[in-house]
Amino acid sequence: MDPTQALTAMSFEHFLKQTDAVGLFVFGLLVMMSIVSWYFIILKGAQVVRIRSRAGHVVSAFWKTSPDLAIAHLEQQPDWEPFSKIALDGEFAMQHHDHLPPELAKGTMRRAEFLDRALRAATDREMERLETGLTVLASVGSTAPFVGLFGTVWGIFHALVRIGATGDTSLDQVAGPVGEALIMTALGLAVAVPAVLGYNLLVRNNRVIIAGFHAFAEDLLAYLTTGARVPSSMDHHRANRPKQQKQPA
Repeated sequence: MDPTQALTAMSFEHFLKQTDAVGLFVFGLLVMMSIVSWYFIILKGAQVVRIRSRAGHVVSAFWKTSPDLAIAHLEQQPDWEPFSKIALDGEFAMQHHDHLPPELAKGTMRRAEFLDRALRAATDREMERLETGLTVLASVGSTAPFVGLFGTVWGIFHALVRIGATGDTSLDQVAGPVGEALIMTALGLAVAVPAVLGYNLLVRNNRVIIAGFHAFAEDLLAYLTTGARVPSSMDHHRANRPKQQKQPA
């Protein structure tokens, strides 16, 4: 067989033409898994970048703005911004509790407990929105290699049956179909690796954002119940840090 003809016979295009419906289904499934995983990687990656780039500005502006203007500032934030939604839920919960009739307020939980439940619910909601799609990436990353392996096994079986029917067991007749079948394993790995890397990167960034959710919710609870923000441990450490004395010249 001419080398050019051998390469053509072992090409991916030739594999798709000679494979059966099962092989085409596996190939289509891997393509669909790759498209879905890249969709979530790009979508959630852009979401994380937007949240982290805006979080510091939203939180600092909230604490620096007067209470009368803070709500208006939070309501101007876009729908995807989570810190403003947590603060608004806490503010609205406090207003709702304060406007309860006296006979109902006596039978409800204390104000601090009411606010704590509202802030926890808001934090859980934003965490759920932040983690949407990660299950898909984890599923693609764990199953795509096995889907590709199944395509390889089926392709090798299909090729060996065809070789056995022709009775030609020469190397050029065996290597081509078997090599083509191994393409499915490579495709499975090509789909799985970006999904796994994207999942790990998103989980790492989400962990930082979620920690910010909890810290902000705790400061909000202290602020809405006492009227004054409780300094964080870092602020306390900076305030009590001993000043270095200048060395005499």
